[in-house]
Amino acid sequence: MYLGIDIGTSGVKAVLVSEAGAIVATSVRELALSHPAPLWSEQDPDVWVDAAVGAVDDLAAHHPRAVAQVRGIGLSGQMHGATLLGKDGRPLRPAILWNDGRSHAECVALERRYPSLPTIAGNLAMPGFTAPKLLWVARHEPDIFARIAKVLLPKAYVRYRLTGEMAEDMSDAAGTLWLDIGQRRWSGLLLHATGLDLHHMPRLVEGSEISAVLAPEFARRWGMARDVVVAGGAGDNAASAIGLGAITPGDAFLSLGTSGVVFRVTDRFAPAPASAVHAFCHALPGLWHQMGVMLSAAASLAWLASVMETPAAALLAPLGERVDGPSPIRFLPYLDGERTPHNDAAASGAFVGLRGATGRSQIVQAVLEGVAFAARDNLAALGAASGPLPEVDLVGGGSRSPLWAQICADVLGIPVHRVEEGEVGAALGAARLGRLAATGEDPAEVCKRPRRLTSFVPRATVTAAYDEAYRRWRELYPALKEAV
Repeated sequence: MYLGIDIGTSGVKAVLVSEAGAIVATSVRELALSHPAPLWSEQDPDVWVDAAVGAVDDLAAHHPRAVAQVRGIGLSGQMHGATLLGKDGRPLRPAILWNDGRSHAECVALERRYPSLPTIAGNLAMPGFTAPKLLWVARHEPDIFARIAKVLLPKAYVRYRLTGEMAEDMSDAAGTLWLDIGQRRWSGLLLHATGLDLHHMPRLVEGSEISAVLAPEFARRWGMARDVVVAGGAGDNAASAIGLGAITPGDAFLSLGTSGVVFRVTDRFAPAPASAVHAFCHALPGLWHQMGVMLSAAASLAWLASVMETPAAALLAPLGERVDGPSPIRFLPYLDGERTPHNDAAASGAFVGLRGATGRSQIVQAVLEGVAFAARDNLAALGAASGPLPEVDLVGGGSRSPLWAQICADVLGIPVHRVEEGEVGAALGAARLGRLAATGEDPAEVCKRPRRLTSFVPRATVTAAYDEAYRRWRELYPALKEAV
């Protein structure tokens, strides 16, 4: 038996996986975000630990025999979050998260002073990444910066609290702007650029390697053996790839989680910073991946549901499982800025085309289409970097909606496949990494592709209408950027 724990932005999910690879049980604990100032997004790191421990407590209470058989644990988590620890190992301030946009000026300064940064780190300096956040802290909270002993990412902090060890895997470390991604090691140059050194960093391991052993207190608490290993794990998207069996160059998926991602596996470090494509290490040795990232995917629908005080499912129900053409309303899903292709933390969302006769369903449809158009932007960026994608698997909370899946197929113009366990991909991937660390098995034998439940094929006439709608939609960002 194996355990995967995913430290998400809106919740922590724990998944028990059997020797046969089947999901035995899941437990979820919700998390809240704090936005103390415009563009800010923070969380208390100890809340992640409490939620993770609580989720496993729940599994142990309801499935004690299965939990007692756990041999390996894997962690996955939201990337980029700056968790700053003092000499006592305690957080010095709330963690600054991936969707925090306060460090735009620091990004500009970092790229101006170190023009070689994209060549080493594989990415442009963006406010969501970890390194610019440290420059912001040094500038605005110098007393805290002076007390920093270690900088950990979210799942690494949870690992530290569960094991006493400070370690990070390559895929998550790749999102800091401190990793030499081609060489898979910390870059002294890039650390120096933000006033840090190697001693501020955790040790590096591959995602499928043993990083630590579960602390005795938690082994006793959950009725586990004393030698349960904890794998290096992965950043959330690389973990989702492991859960989807995306471990062969060319494998790809579209994630409609809180944020959105178009992900492709590569067999080499292939940076493409000009189009704001991310180039990261994968969670397995000898593999890398490219990503296009949109900061507000399912979060856009959740925002609308909150504003309209109506559950998302109730908003979607009147539209059925497919629409026959674009909404007359256009929506920019840049509620938290945007990464690919604009790299603009100040970008904002917008509805365009509202009329007195506009109905709620037209607005809901526009939100789904706006996210799909942003995914098409990402698909185009990846295509320009390393060729077109012929099809994608669909994962994340948004994959629950057949309507949204069909809109994505029609907008992207390629088949979109809804897959089994697509909503727990990151936690499942983490459990698989825990298994690999415990057993040393061949990843190809463990990381199997999930069964495709439904395939959504683009409809020619609808795709043609969306091609024109996408062309008009792309005019909005440059026009509104000048106006806002």
